[in-house]
Amino acid sequence: MPERSAGVLLYRRRGGAIEVLLVHPGGPFWRNKDEGAWSIPKGLYAAGEEPLAAARREFFEETGLQPEGECLDLGSFRQPSGKIVTAFALEGDLDLAAFRSNTFALEWPPKSGRLQDFPEADRAGWFAPAEARRKILKGQLPILQALLARVQQPPARARNAPPAKRRR
Repeated sequence: MPERSAGVLLYRRRGGAIEVLLVHPGGPFWRNKDEGAWSIPKGLYAAGEEPLAAARREFFEETGLQPEGECLDLGSFRQPSGKIVTAFALEGDLDLAAFRSNTFALEWPPKSGRLQDFPEADRAGWFAPAEARRKILKGQLPILQALLARVQQPPARARNAPPAKRRR
């Protein structure tokens, strides 16, 4: 059975445009990587645990921030590793000055016998869709696309309205 993760893709509207919150993974492997390295705040959850509860917990652990509101289920997405990520979207605006992440221990340098603590996420940022597409991990791009398809749709009445008559 594949590993399962859950995460929240936070978004906000600024001047009529959408921005999404992504986090950059901490640790020495990711230090000099930028494009194609950012992620939604997410993490593993155990069998029997509610994905939304896990997504909210992981968001807090990776950012130190706790957005409030009703989440929109974006679906489940298989990653290149085989892991399945259940993603939720939430509209909100958080001040990243309060960003802080939990840490993990890693033997570094390799085979040195020394454990060092690294932040799970070393920074967070708000990105417009075009930049987010470049920054996000390739396997998570469908999550971003699912969000944008949901929040950038025209209002229902405009979508269902009869086509405008052309003047001749």
